[in-house]
Formats: sequence, C-alpha cells, structure tokens
Amino acid sequence: MSTYRAPLDEMQFVLNELAGLGQVATLPGFEDAEPETVAAILEEASRFATDVLDPLNRPGDQRGAIRRDDGSVEMPEGFRDAYWKYVENGWNGLSKSREFGGQGLPQIVAAAVEEMWHAANMAFDLCPLLTQGAIEAIELNGSDELKARYLPKMVAGEWTGTMNLTEPQAGSDLAAVRTRAVPQKDGTYLVSGQKIFITYGEHDYTDNIVHMVLARLPDAPEGTKGISLFLVPKFIPDADGKPGKRNDVHCVSIEHKLGIHASPTCVMSYGEQGGATGWIIGEANHGLEYMFVMMNLARYSVGLEGVGIAERAYQRAVAYARDRVQGRAVGLDKGAKAGAIIEHPDVRRMLMTMRAWTEATRAVAYVTGAAMDHAARHPDADARKRHQAFVELMIPIVKGHSTEVAQEVASLGLQVHGGMGFIEETGAAQHYRDARITTIYEGTTGIQANDLIGRKTARDGGATARTVAREIAAVANRLGSSADPDLQAIGVRLAAAEAALQRAIDWIVPAVGGNTRVAHAGAVGYLRLWGTVVGGWQLARGAEIAKRKLAAREGDHAFLEAKVTTARYYADVLLPWAEAYEALATGGGEAAVAMPAEQF
Repeated sequence: MSTYRAPLDEMQFVLNELAGLGQVATLPGFEDAEPETVAAILEEASRFATDVLDPLNRPGDQRGAIRRDDGSVEMPEGFRDAYWKYVENGWNGLSKSREFGGQGLPQIVAAAVEEMWHAANMAFDLCPLLTQGAIEAIELNGSDELKARYLPKMVAGEWTGTMNLTEPQAGSDLAAVRTRAVPQKDGTYLVSGQKIFITYGEHDYTDNIVHMVLARLPDAPEGTKGISLFLVPKFIPDADGKPGKRNDVHCVSIEHKLGIHASPTCVMSYGEQGGATGWIIGEANHGLEYMFVMMNLARYSVGLEGVGIAERAYQRAVAYARDRVQGRAVGLDKGAKAGAIIEHPDVRRMLMTMRAWTEATRAVAYVTGAAMDHAARHPDADARKRHQAFVELMIPIVKGHSTEVAQEVASLGLQVHGGMGFIEETGAAQHYRDARITTIYEGTTGIQANDLIGRKTARDGGATARTVAREIAAVANRLGSSADPDLQAIGVRLAAAEAALQRAIDWIVPAVGGNTRVAHAGAVGYLRLWGTVVGGWQLARGAEIAKRKLAAREGDHAFLEAKVTTARYYADVLLPWAEAYEALATGGGEAAVAMPAEQF
C-alpha cells in the first residue's frame, strides 16, 4: 500500500519562486513567515499528515461516521484522537488572528499545509475547513460580544463551526430559503427550519458546535435580499463561557454517500421544540453577503482539495507502477526481462499527465493564496485593490478547474492500476470516489463558470481578465524568443494558448449581455480554458527559473530538470487543449440551448 509523503521540495519551490513567499513576509504582520520558519512548519505538517492522518484515511472510508438513536454521531476510531492532536499542535489557528489566539501566519502558508491535510485525509479536514469559514464570518461581521464569546474557543479548536445554507427546496437557489428567525425581547432570535448537506453538523470531537445559519426574519423581503445570518450554538454558553443549556438544534439523520464516508453529512432540524436560540450576525437582510465571505474561503479550500487528492492519486499510481511487473516495455533491449509497468510508454503518459496537471493546479492555487495575503495586508491601497481583483478572478478558476482536474487525475490513477484499480483494496477507488464531490459542493463547476463569465469577466468589461492575459503574454513572448529550445517551445505553445484566451475574453464580454443563454452554455469551456492557460503560465515561469538555477549550478539538479520536463510536457500535451476549450466557450453554446426541452 502507498503512504502519503508531502512533496516538500515541490511545495517550497512554488512558495518561494512562484508565489513570492519572501515578499509576503515583508507585509505588515507577516514578518514571522520567513522561508526558514515556513520550511520548518511544512516539515512538521508533513510528519503529521503521514504519521497521523494518512493511516486513518482508508479505515475511516470503510467504517464511516455513524448516527446513534439519540442523534449523536460517532466518528470512526482514531479520528477524535487525531483531531485533538491536530488542535494541541496549533494547526487550527495557523492563519487566524493573534487577537483571538491564532498564529497570524499568511494564507499562502496555510494553503500549503491545508493541501497536505486534504491529500492525507480529506474527510478529516472538512471539519477544520468549515470552522475556518465560520471564524472568518464572525470576525468580520459579528458583534464584539459574539467575537469575545466564540472566537477564542473556535480558533483554539475547542469548538467547531458549520455552514448551514441548503434546504430541501433551496440548493443553489438560496432565494428559496424558508428557515425562519423570529426576534425576541432579549435581542436573540428563535430559529426554526431544516437544513441539509451540513458537513460535520454533528460529531464527537468537541463539546460544542457553532452553526452559521441562513434564515429569514418575519418582515424580510422576498429573494436573496431578505436573508440574514445567525449564529446558533449546539449548547448555549453559560456565564463562564462553558457549554450550558442544550439548544433546540438536532441532527436527524446523516447521508449515505459515494465518498468522504468519514465526514458526517447531516440533516439538521432547528426548532422542533419551539425554536433554537440564535444571534444575528451583522445587519438584517445582509446574510448572503456575509455568507459569501465563508463561501469564498471555502471555495478556495475546495480547490486545494482538488490539488491534494490529485497529488495523493498520483503518488499511489507511481508506487503501483514501480511495483507492478507486467511484460517487457516496447523499445527496450530485446533481451530484457519483464519489468515494472512504469517502463511502458502509455503508463508514462498517464503518470506525466497526472503530474503535470497536479503541479499546474498547485502553482495557480499558491499564487492566488499569496495574492490574498497582499490584498489583505499590502500597505498601498492601489496594490491591495489590484491583488483583490486578481483573487476574485482566480477563485472560481482555482475551485472549478482544480476540482475538475482532480476527477481526471484520480481516474487516470485508477487506470494505471488496471483491473486492480477497480478493486477497493488498492485505495485508488477511494480517491476517485472522494474527488467526485469537489466539483459539486460549495458551488458546482457550472456555478463557478457562471460567476467567472459574469461577475469576474463581463462586469468590468473584461479589464481584469485582459490585464492577467497580458501578463501571461509577456512570459510567453520572453520564453518564445529564448535561445534555449525547451523554453522556446514552451513560450510558443503558451503564446498560442494565450491568444485563444484573448479571443474568448473578447467574445464573452459582449455575449454575456447580448447572447446570455449561449454564453452561459459555454461558460465551463471558458473556465477550463482559463485553468489550462494559467496553469501553463505558472509552469512556464517555473521552467524559466529552473533553467536559470541549472545554469548557475544552484539547487538540486535532478529536481530542476524534472521541473523543466514537466513544464515541457504540459506545453506540448495539455496546453493545446486551450484552443478546444476556446471553441467550446465561444461556439459550443448554440447547439446546447437549441433543442426544445421536451426533446430530452
């Protein structure tokens, strides 16, 4: 069986050379994030992922979370102990405010660590992931009283948090939310209704769970403008801040799912006995706006899930390909004996595709994480605005493209295993099953694509999109004129892909307003085009840096050569998909919406 090992050399290359960790460490409040300190943090996280989380992944998948008759949920053996080791080691508050007990490290550092958790045991990390979003919503919009009461406990990991959006009739359409919140004389609210698909809505890790719940006030306007956000704890804290009276919120069932079996996905009932006591977050009727703070952070994290699962599937496939002896590979010495399947050209193709996609999505995610830090802390207001515009453009790409890539990589990993990939005991199937949810929750790929063509591209007339495209073109032109044959070939391919992206932007901007249905039908193609091109952009940058280091005899020669080879493979094999995605984005929508609904 394969064991997860964090790709530390690769992570540190991306952090330092592409994401600019050194520059992030100069931002106010991030002075502790020096490369040496971050390297030590990654080493510790790697050990925790390998020694604690990875061994629990398969047993957790096999056993799953179990709901008892009293409504409690029992986690798989070892998960609760792992959670408290996680908390005691300080991982829960890595990037959270020092004011509330966190370590205050940059998002880019948290992203690299988070990738390890997702790769080693995604079902486990979903609990801290949701807690991070709840912390963010309370810190940005909650009252001082709520912050003081809840944030120190949540940052410390003593209490966890959830997001409660979805209802049976209100999935992606949150305008249909029916959960009600009735104001009380003491300033609290009685919340009643049912929420579904609530990740870690009940568990046995902690003695309190803090639910963030979307609901409507009695006089709220219809639609999304009438939704408010409420904090509803499982136990109402007493005067000493300890869990007191049991609140009227209960897990009535947990779902039986394709994957992430160890993550309890709950149906939550509020107010069966008169109403669950809640406190409003921020202003009335601004709940969706506040929840999007949680959702954007969660969407970025789900993109990292895609990277993590892709890395884990790749590692498992490589381990199997090294061990599995089957036939003599073509093109080798005729006297050679049967060897490992890693020598077969088609297996190499699959492994290189897995590797290239994974490294590309990682680079894009980390560069976006660094931009998030600059957007939050850069001393210059114009720089903050510029970085924020880049982040907003990239979030749906990181979420949508990285998770789609995870499907492809996990599927290829299964294919490398051949028939044994279809057998659960190899572990390849679990990655395939676990990856499947990532394109669905926190907004499907289609929703990310709609966001990308509308709010992120057409709203500003394509200004941000074109600015980023020009940066890509600059790299492509520089490499294309290089005397180095590898860099030149990468530059030529990147230039062709960037030209396809520019043409798509030029088509999308007017089409969103003038040919709306066709534009939305091609939106996923537009998202995949962006993901493919920005991935090539970052790998091209990495190849250029690697060549420079090789020429200066710096760093690990074999590692740097592999960086160039991977970037060249991506440019030769994967970047040409950009023109196909352009065709899907700009010409695939007409037929998609032409057929009458009754013909389906």
